[in-house]
Amino acid sequence: MQKIERKQQAMNRQAEQQSTLRIEDVPTVRSMVAQKLREAIMSGTFKPGQRLVERELCEMTGVSRPSIREALRLLEADGLVSTVPHRGPVVSTISLDEAKQLYAARAVLEGFAGRECARLHDPVIVRRIGDALVKLKAAASKPDLLTSLEAKTEFYAALIAGCGNTFVERMLRPLHDRITLLRMTSMSQPKRINKSLREVTAIWRAIQSGDPDLAERCCIDHVKAAAVAALSMIEKSAGATEKSPSSG
Repeated sequence: MQKIERKQQAMNRQAEQQSTLRIEDVPTVRSMVAQKLREAIMSGTFKPGQRLVERELCEMTGVSRPSIREALRLLEADGLVSTVPHRGPVVSTISLDEAKQLYAARAVLEGFAGRECARLHDPVIVRRIGDALVKLKAAASKPDLLTSLEAKTEFYAALIAGCGNTFVERMLRPLHDRITLLRMTSMSQPKRINKSLREVTAIWRAIQSGDPDLAERCCIDHVKAAAVAALSMIEKSAGATEKSPSSG
């Protein structure tokens, strides 16, 4: 009996060691570099249309060229980077037509996400959205555009998670990545941050009260208002480019 017990204890110790030493998920260098570059693009460190020179990226990140190339391919798959003939990788730009399509798709998906989030009414999600809203209000009062963008990203992440639909989540995340390229510009417009804050507050209140119809309507209204601001900036930018001496 004692021999069996000792053997069982030895097996238990071995199992404990395996559980503490086992590596479940280690991010690759490629994925870590891709995340760093993604953050730089979304924060505006790398501007739309800017060349992404491999040698410079190697110096900035301290990794090899193969890792940079693999990371750029990941970002290209997400639509954040484009490869231009004779120029190489650049931060993607979004045309007026592409932006219209992005916001139209986002309105449908985000409206559904808001409706489901309110219907499911998960208290953890409601609290998470509220926390993101508090951060957003604090950033907007300074004003701190980068922190505002980070708080908005947290807000949307909680909203998407709260809808409980992995397919909607998979479709919305890349849309948000692309739209972030425009958000830095649209939120820099006078009064846009305060208007956006009122809109997302209305979304949170609808979700908090468990009103699916109102939550969906507030989400769609918010996306439409964001689209108006972003499309206006794209049109102004295109007009300025056409009028510049270098364009002619």
